[in-house]
Amino acid sequence: MTQSPAVRIPGQPGPVRIGERAARTLVAELARMNDPKAALLVGTVPESAVLAAAIDALLPGDSLTLVPAASTDARLLREHVTAQGRWVADRVRVVDSVAEAEPAAVVIAGEAFAGTTEETRAAVAELAKYLADGAVLSVATPATPGRTAGAAAELERQGALYGVGSDVVLRNTPPLRVHRLRFAPAEAGSADRLAPAYRPSSVPLTRGMHIDSNGVAAAGITLGLAALARLARPKSKLWLLPALAAAPVAAFFRDPQRDVPEDPSAVVASADGQVLSVQRLQDERFGDGEWLRIAVFLSVLDVHVNRAPVAGKVVDYFVADGGFVNAMKPDAEHNVAAYTVLDTSRGTVVVAQRTGLIARRIVQRAPIGALLAKGERFGLIRFGSRTDVYLPADAAEPLVGPGDKVIGGSTVIARWR
Repeated sequence: MTQSPAVRIPGQPGPVRIGERAARTLVAELARMNDPKAALLVGTVPESAVLAAAIDALLPGDSLTLVPAASTDARLLREHVTAQGRWVADRVRVVDSVAEAEPAAVVIAGEAFAGTTEETRAAVAELAKYLADGAVLSVATPATPGRTAGAAAELERQGALYGVGSDVVLRNTPPLRVHRLRFAPAEAGSADRLAPAYRPSSVPLTRGMHIDSNGVAAAGITLGLAALARLARPKSKLWLLPALAAAPVAAFFRDPQRDVPEDPSAVVASADGQVLSVQRLQDERFGDGEWLRIAVFLSVLDVHVNRAPVAGKVVDYFVADGGFVNAMKPDAEHNVAAYTVLDTSRGTVVVAQRTGLIARRIVQRAPIGALLAKGERFGLIRFGSRTDVYLPADAAEPLVGPGDKVIGGSTVIARWR
């Protein structure tokens, strides 16, 4: 590799703090790769939460190269690595500048970008030189307006062109947006070797139960309405109605942890609910041949987080216009629907998120180019709705029938032949 100047992470005076939660989000792509891989962390200091998270994510066959921040000495970073013990020291290497690094499967910027547009563009271009084919660059920038001199806008532009995911970490001071950029396409089959990604959009309540950020926002709105009602009519008890509604509204957006079957031939449910139909049909939008469609109805009592039924690469996403018929009725297949098309090692798989009589809002968080592990969260539908999974009919055998209850990410609804 040709020598190049050290990368300077563009920032304004005064460092932007990256806390534990934001750090975990920055290294999420590294943590989900089960195969041996090389990672590169640029711009770090011994006490960095990003460095701690990257070391925690290492597996026995991994390697991690560290480039010190301009504010620290490489010698101090080497001493810190050595102090972590033999296991870490054998897998982590400290170099004086990024020019000494080799291409990596994941490149992480250890400091948040807060400088100008030109500085940010130049730094991203330099870091991209150290990406292996299909690799991901993970960078952070302040999410609050006015906290950067152009970096946030430039990374939004880069995300629109090359983004394979972004997350806002509100529980950080200041809040940060983490962008994951991929400049060369990844093979769809590489998704088979991934674990579901860590998503800060789910707020943990207990070890096994989270609440989606949409639920936190909805509960906050109801509590705000209760406060306004109390101020407007202090002698009335009407404020109790929105106050008491906050808990069930938040519960609707619950997001429990799920055990995903490891069987590579298993296709899992994309949502919780009741199977409405299992049928073979043709749909020219997805290609020639017959499709096996498994439709699941989600009542208002079901978990509404949607998960990938198989591992694959998002190659298309489109929304079809329609009505808002009760999702249990046959005519619901003509409702407004969002289609996520996955390229997989077994062929094309499609997930349709359909609105219902009450559901009017579809959330899809997996942009084109993103890799999804089997069982990974990729979106949700607000209130009663329907989720359909389309599989190549000749390649999959259904294992459920109408009336069966399924659990998203866990129930095996079909098996590859």
